[in-house]
Amino acid sequence: MNLLHRKRMALSLIAACLAAILVYALALRPWLLRWGATPDEVSKSLPGDLLVPQANSTATRAITINAPPERVWPWIVQIGQGRGGFYSYVWLENLLGCEIVNAETIHPEWQDLKPSDAVRLAPKMPGIPVAIVEKNRALVLGGKSIPEHHIPLVSWAFVLEPVSGNSTRLLVRWRSQTPKTVYDLVFSKYLLEPIHFTMERKMMLGIRKRAGARRS
Repeated sequence: MNLLHRKRMALSLIAACLAAILVYALALRPWLLRWGATPDEVSKSLPGDLLVPQANSTATRAITINAPPERVWPWIVQIGQGRGGFYSYVWLENLLGCEIVNAETIHPEWQDLKPSDAVRLAPKMPGIPVAIVEKNRALVLGGKSIPEHHIPLVSWAFVLEPVSGNSTRLLVRWRSQTPKTVYDLVFSKYLLEPIHFTMERKMMLGIRKRAGARRS
């Protein structure tokens, strides 16, 4: 392989990478940041927004569940490591040592979540503080950064809105304030955001499957 051919291959690879970045930034990223949500849902204020007033990463996602809010709420309020899990890709979570077990039933002992509590993502990490609990309406986690564990200031809101047909609109909003360095912004936007979307989308589908199931 001569030098000219190697240069052409390198230029082709660089061009392909730049094209992929542009497609992600201009098309894929906007879609995954507002998956399932209407423009009104993306722009409206939700509980927990003020916990991260200067967010530089925000996502609002939504899904309709064929069940009233009071049937959806018990599945949301019991989330967490050592509790009901996150209804997502448990095999992937456990590859990272999270020790997650997804609940398939509602557990009464996990229903009494309070703002003084915390929800863990993994056994060796401090829990995310519970900021807001409005039964059958909103659960918001976050509002406090944990620098020693590289956890930025975040809020993670689960909001239930009743809709026609005795159904529920589940809105999930993530807001974070990462350090304003090129490394942190690129790491957040091009690695963490796609991973978070993949896990959160599966979580929302898992909640819908459980809450929408007919139970005797």
